[in-house]
Amino acid sequence: MPAADRRDTLEKGILNHMANKEQPGSSDHAGKAVPQAEKKLHEAVCVLLVELCERFTFFGIVCNMILFCTAKLGYRSHQAAMVNMCFVGSSTLSPVLVGWLAEYLVGRTKLVCICMFLHFLGTALLPVVSFPFEDVYVDRRHIILTLPKREQKIVFYFALLTASLGIGGIRAIVCPLSAYSLEDCGPKELLSFFNWFHWLVNLNSAVVFVSISYIQQSVARNLGFLIPFVSGLMAMITIHMVRGEMIYKPKADSSLLTTFGVILSALKTCRVRYRYCSAAVPSWLDRAKENHGGHYSESQVEGTKSLARLFPLFTFQILYRACVMQIPSGYYLQTMNSNLHFGGFVLPVAAMNVISIVPLLILVPILECINSWLFSSKDTGHSPTIYIVVGHLCAALSVMVAGFSEMHRKHFPQVEQTLSQEVLLVSSMPCFHLAPQYILLGVAEALVTPSCSLLSFQLVPARMRGISMHFLALFNGAGCFMGALFVQTAHTSTQGSWFPHLLHEGKLERFFFFLASLMTVNTLGFWTIAHRYNNLHEDCTNEFRGNLPGEKLLKHQKAIKHYNAILESSPILSPVEKT
Repeated sequence: MPAADRRDTLEKGILNHMANKEQPGSSDHAGKAVPQAEKKLHEAVCVLLVELCERFTFFGIVCNMILFCTAKLGYRSHQAAMVNMCFVGSSTLSPVLVGWLAEYLVGRTKLVCICMFLHFLGTALLPVVSFPFEDVYVDRRHIILTLPKREQKIVFYFALLTASLGIGGIRAIVCPLSAYSLEDCGPKELLSFFNWFHWLVNLNSAVVFVSISYIQQSVARNLGFLIPFVSGLMAMITIHMVRGEMIYKPKADSSLLTTFGVILSALKTCRVRYRYCSAAVPSWLDRAKENHGGHYSESQVEGTKSLARLFPLFTFQILYRACVMQIPSGYYLQTMNSNLHFGGFVLPVAAMNVISIVPLLILVPILECINSWLFSSKDTGHSPTIYIVVGHLCAALSVMVAGFSEMHRKHFPQVEQTLSQEVLLVSSMPCFHLAPQYILLGVAEALVTPSCSLLSFQLVPARMRGISMHFLALFNGAGCFMGALFVQTAHTSTQGSWFPHLLHEGKLERFFFFLASLMTVNTLGFWTIAHRYNNLHEDCTNEFRGNLPGEKLLKHQKAIKHYNAILESSPILSPVEKT
């Protein structure tokens, strides 16, 4: 009994000593917490500002590119649509390439400077292409300065390439999702973040489509590309002001090359093992493990296996992204060939894109209420796959409605309409008759994009989330290029009938019906596999994380420490037994 009292007194003394020792440290920590929180808030605001400036530049380039290519460069309609989709696709893929360069070949700070220079160069060359050389006057004399079409196109493509690489640098290094500190967020918080993040991006694009498109089309058509240049300059000034805080440095964990290496090693080992009999393994990717003849550790292979489960989800997004690309291509051409007059005012062609953005701006608060109610129930494992299925169905309906709208548009008589000082023969049908197809595709974007981002981010281990988002960007970029391939194939195989230069002379509705049928099959295909992602989070958190050797070792170390603590505090054991 006296020994127990002495032990209790000793423990109280130690606790009091530790408490007195921690009091000044805790006050210092509390004093440092406020500036640290202010610093993080400042960084988040700056990152968001740069993100919005970059998106402002991107949408400013995209919004009227088809009109610029057809009116200024003399492109056919299908060629202008392909250029626009390829630029969007390259801007989607470039963050993956720049992220790899920053990780292996070039330092992040040096690469940010290079990308800023490329972004500045691209946005500065676009006004050079669109500058009105034919309107230059010197000493009251009209000096005709013409840039040959060939050189003009070369400068135009070079400007688009450098601008897309600069955009990739901003998205990959300065504004990655990791910079928003989402590691400790649950599914509900992540879905809320992605919803409001896309809400802000689309609000920014709505401002661009209304303002810049009007300036480019009506006020200063040849100097319209100067506005993306100014926006890009704003982004670079912001990055220069807070360069030390905005260049996010991710943890050195899994990489894109490691993931590809695991897949190639597993395929190579499977080919060798197929020729020589061997024991069966649970998954073909297990062949890449060192204990099965591969060259990668168990943790690397298990991370790749968790990522490979998302490949079907990514694959079904390719065709969906090709349908979304109809807004800056097929839908734009339909609007351009419709009556844009509204109360004596000529609407900008790209302003119709706002109709597809309005449903997203309205649906996000509604979806927030629905998600709060669904995630509040702990009995049901809510998965956003139902949002993706409904969104894919809306995309298929949108393209189908576009086909019927094209047939309806041809029944109206043709009238003359001036766009960018070019007189065009267009249908007298009001452009607002095309609103249903824009609305359906806007609803699809509100449902699909945040849900896919959530699944790609949440259903893999924390160290694989960056790689997962890179793969999502790869498949989205592939969807943009597939849309361009569809346009080229439809134009070539039908001799220009399915995607004509003059819409009233062709059958554009057949292209839309074909795309709608493919999207319907794509929707049914995803619906059959959607159940795989309902319980994937539980498998990832329990089975996968419990099978890694490092985590097993950590559990054993904790068990040993707990056992030693019991041995030291047990009054039953004798001093001989404790030694």
